[in-house]
Amino acid sequence: MAEGFTFVVEKVCPICGQKTRVTKTRSRVIVEKTDVDLCTHYKGFNPYLYTIWVCEHCGYAADEKTFLAPMPVSQKETIANFLQSRHVNFKFKETRGVPEAVASYKLAIYFAEMIHSSLAHCAGLYMKLAWVYRIAGDTEHETPFLRKAAELYDQSVMTERYPIGQMSDSMAIFLVGALYYEIGEIETATQYISRLIGDQTLRATDPQVYERARALWTDVREAGGGDGK
Repeated sequence: MAEGFTFVVEKVCPICGQKTRVTKTRSRVIVEKTDVDLCTHYKGFNPYLYTIWVCEHCGYAADEKTFLAPMPVSQKETIANFLQSRHVNFKFKETRGVPEAVASYKLAIYFAEMIHSSLAHCAGLYMKLAWVYRIAGDTEHETPFLRKAAELYDQSVMTERYPIGQMSDSMAIFLVGALYYEIGEIETATQYISRLIGDQTLRATDPQVYERARALWTDVREAGGGDGK
């Protein structure tokens, strides 16, 4: 049910320049719980279904921030040239179900990878796609996308300069550990979380991430990982 939680607005597509309808979510949603990898569950509504905007004319798809941000001419031309001879069969629906949400994420991932968006950005898309499946109770489809997100965040920390947007490298490392924890790979999760716990400066420089890591470390130990630090 999305009634009362969403509203439709028109935005200009950064690729084709036409006005397209998109669905935005209202702020009056009640949080029920937040998982260790920061997936937030809301009462009676799943906003992750509406994270991706899709142009109803050309088929370009991206999250709201990316959709509205200035795009380099070279990236715009790459996507526009790709879409010129193709028809993306994605019809606008004010109320989305899981199939429409999954299709929108896969489109957004495709375009992000086409223009070589940051690994961290792509990881976030894979992670939220996994969350769509999680909230729908589909663990079988959730797990591969969690693993892909973890792998991309790990590669990002090794190769990209942080901060990326609002994310620090410590938060990215935390997410790698949390994602592996969610898919039950406890020993791998331990390796990443222990890096944060062992960082003597993290408590001062990023206390929020440090406390999240400490809390997850407790869960990891209870699940059979760690050495009892």
